[in-house]
Amino acid sequence: MGTDHRAVWVIAEQIDCHLQSVSLQLTGQARNLADQLGTSVEAVLLGDHINQQAHRLIAAGADRVYLGKAPELEIYQPELYSEIVINLAREHQPEIILIGSTDMGRELAPLVAGKLKTGLTAHCIDLVLDQDMILEQRIPAYGGLLSIVCPEKRPQMATVAKGVFPTPEPDDSRAGETLMIDIPTNLPGRIKTLEIIRQAPQGVPLETASTIVAGGAGAGDRDGWDNISELAATLNAALGSTRPAVDEGWTELETMIGQSGKMVSPEVYIGVGLSGEQQHMVGIVGARIMIAINQDAKSPVFEQVDIGIVDDCREFVPLLIRKIKAYQEKKVTC
Repeated sequence: MGTDHRAVWVIAEQIDCHLQSVSLQLTGQARNLADQLGTSVEAVLLGDHINQQAHRLIAAGADRVYLGKAPELEIYQPELYSEIVINLAREHQPEIILIGSTDMGRELAPLVAGKLKTGLTAHCIDLVLDQDMILEQRIPAYGGLLSIVCPEKRPQMATVAKGVFPTPEPDDSRAGETLMIDIPTNLPGRIKTLEIIRQAPQGVPLETASTIVAGGAGAGDRDGWDNISELAATLNAALGSTRPAVDEGWTELETMIGQSGKMVSPEVYIGVGLSGEQQHMVGIVGARIMIAINQDAKSPVFEQVDIGIVDDCREFVPLLIRKIKAYQEKKVTC
């Protein structure tokens, strides 16, 4: 394409032969970066029975998909996946590699970066090109945003959580090529998956929820947290949290929103007993209405929301629950 820049790569992820949405989102952003660099977008997809998923990556903006198909690749295996990606990267020398900040990506990305002897920025919330066309990787830090660049080493690598970038509208008319990867038979494989037991998620999933109630350290104790949980259930909302609530053992890691948690895009966000630290607030993308309940009138959270309620959440939330339930009962009887 007449450029010194090599391709922008996305390491795509599939579960049960279904492409994960973060991979499509990263492909869309890779397309934006590649267009500015005057280069192509290439994706690496490993699994089995995944031909159709390669077409989805092309429709999302990929020009080429390196497709690795084998029964032993159907389920993510760190040794197998990392060896294949490393060998491909050494052969094709991509300019940039983007990986989803998922369970797989958080393990795979440092394995690949370490072997390629390059840098890696985790949990990015934005990716842009600076004036020298070097990838500027932005992460929340010190109450603001910190930009990280890798001026010398290649590839430039970053992980990004689901929801940071929009999912591109598929263009099924796009032309692209799928290249089959030869899977060596002597790849390392000390781990073998014998059985997968899936636990059904409780409540409303955070990633798709239109309403989210998120609690923080202001809950005070387990009883205070149970009130926040009940408020979420009463509103048929998803339950989210900050790091302190997880560290206290009141909730599971899967509920954490923010830099090292999940990215969410609700219609309505209600923050209860949390201070509004950047590490949490950065995980809320494009909420239409944001509400906060905190007894500290000077809390930074009130500078970031549409509606602020200054009150002790341990007293206010039980009252709010009673009012909501009374309204719901009245609505049913009418």
